[in-house]
Amino acid sequence: MSQPTAVPPVVDAATWRAELDELRAREKAATRELDAIAAARRRLPMVEMPDYTLIGADGPIRLADIFAGASQLIVYNHMWSDGAEWQCPGCTGFTSQFTRLDFLASYDARFVIVTAGPIDEALAYRDKVGNTMDWYSSSESPFAADVDAAPGTGFGVNVFLRVGDTVYRTWHTNGRGTEQLGHTFGLIDILPWGRQEVWQDSPEGWPQRPTYSGWPGSEEVAKRYGPARP
Repeated sequence: MSQPTAVPPVVDAATWRAELDELRAREKAATRELDAIAAARRRLPMVEMPDYTLIGADGPIRLADIFAGASQLIVYNHMWSDGAEWQCPGCTGFTSQFTRLDFLASYDARFVIVTAGPIDEALAYRDKVGNTMDWYSSSESPFAADVDAAPGTGFGVNVFLRVGDTVYRTWHTNGRGTEQLGHTFGLIDILPWGRQEVWQDSPEGWPQRPTYSGWPGSEEVAKRYGPARP
């Protein structure tokens, strides 16, 4: 690999420390703002959901039972095209990050994936790309459309609270709102060159490429994490 030509300016240690401290003040302010947003999120009202029935690996299952005894549930609605060999690379790559979710049990919660595709296709795809979460299908339910992730329209994250057999919707996000939930962009954003995408505000000469072009494709995810990986 060739040596990079676009690099930050070199300064003495004192100058570097002073500029880092200045940036750190902004980072800490952003952290405090995120804390305040989280506090507001905990104060959001909620809305009661119908008694949906989805389809799991063992057949039809009520939404309330997908909680598996927990009180809180995070659902990622995965984009889907029936019959496609490879599904949405963004969704495939995003969900591939979540391989160790047992810690959520200590918080009375679990995380699952719901897709509008046929359950047999969904489970086969899950295994092909090495995903480890439980998957469910909403192919025979209006659930996806009702939580702002209608088939063919996009993806989303929803959070639900179960009180007895009644399920309530407490939070939703989509688009770049999902970035805070994964570690990928957090790690990339601390690199000197960042995401290297054309929309980002970077110094002159920094490497940049079309948006999404650096993201792994679904086939690449399968090669890295699926059952056929080296």
